[in-house]
Amino acid sequence: MTTIPSAPAEPTRATTIAPLTDAVTRDLTRGSTTPSRRAGRYPLALDGSIFGWVAGAEQTGEVLDGFARAGGSIVSTADHYAGGRSEIMIGHWIDTVADRSSIVVATKVGKHPDYPVTDAPSLLAAVDASLVRLRTDRIDVLSFDGDLPGITVDDLVDAAHVLASKGRVGRFSSSSLSDARFDRIDGALRAAGLAGFEAVFSEYSLVRREPFESHLAPLVRERALDSFARLPLAGGFLTGAYRSRTDLPDSPMFVGALDHVGRKGKRVLSEVESIADELGTTAGAVALAWVVGAADMTFAVVRAKDLAQLDGHVSALAVDLTRHHRRRLDRASA
Repeated sequence: MTTIPSAPAEPTRATTIAPLTDAVTRDLTRGSTTPSRRAGRYPLALDGSIFGWVAGAEQTGEVLDGFARAGGSIVSTADHYAGGRSEIMIGHWIDTVADRSSIVVATKVGKHPDYPVTDAPSLLAAVDASLVRLRTDRIDVLSFDGDLPGITVDDLVDAAHVLASKGRVGRFSSSSLSDARFDRIDGALRAAGLAGFEAVFSEYSLVRREPFESHLAPLVRERALDSFARLPLAGGFLTGAYRSRTDLPDSPMFVGALDHVGRKGKRVLSEVESIADELGTTAGAVALAWVVGAADMTFAVVRAKDLAQLDGHVSALAVDLTRHHRRRLDRASA
């Protein structure tokens, strides 16, 4: 088990890791050039938002080690998660990994209070700060976290060009961008000779299928983008842990689960639990299996505060939903 310091000193930036050999076109999964939805890829990514917040140093090391043992390679975080502590804890773990190319580091910038993004230099500074915290010399997948209204598209593209040309970023992705902002930035990146957005992060679950299915899924199909389902268990609601608004979560981090308490949520959860009973598994495993099997979704980004939760997510990969099961879940969640 990897031990992560509970109070790390200011991290030093790693300098011994070679940059991506083909940063613009390399697939997210271990260097394959085959689109990952058609490759034998591991369909789970690990959500780092929980590290440094709900999961402490020892638990974080155990979960990251366990995820790697299970076959996972993608770790997703953001510069502002736990005030940057999530990146720091992941960075200390990266230092223990023998082969840096065996993992894919995805992070988002734009919301760290000490690194507001207002122009090209401030965007570069935000990325550099993430690189230091992550103890690496490259971010494999970089997302712009929301619309970033404080920076012009031209400045954003100028910074992106520097990051790509210097090998500090492998691929660009979007997270929570409005349709108009997505189109403007993506078009400008392509006009500047870059690949544009190659992946999208979007909240997606049985109780929140939009806006992904209407707005992003057509783009995913048209451009063969990788897609990441954030909160595939709706913050824990689809595990059955929260059935009324009096079922308060242990952490404010999960309070969003209560947004789904209501008639639709009850209908969906009832069908999920019915199928779980038929298959002899858990509601969470069924709900996650539905996301993993979605035609336009490449990866489900899962939170795990300890190995028990991680094992529960991994068990979903063995759940075999029939077409009839999926139709029932589709109807209940429509």
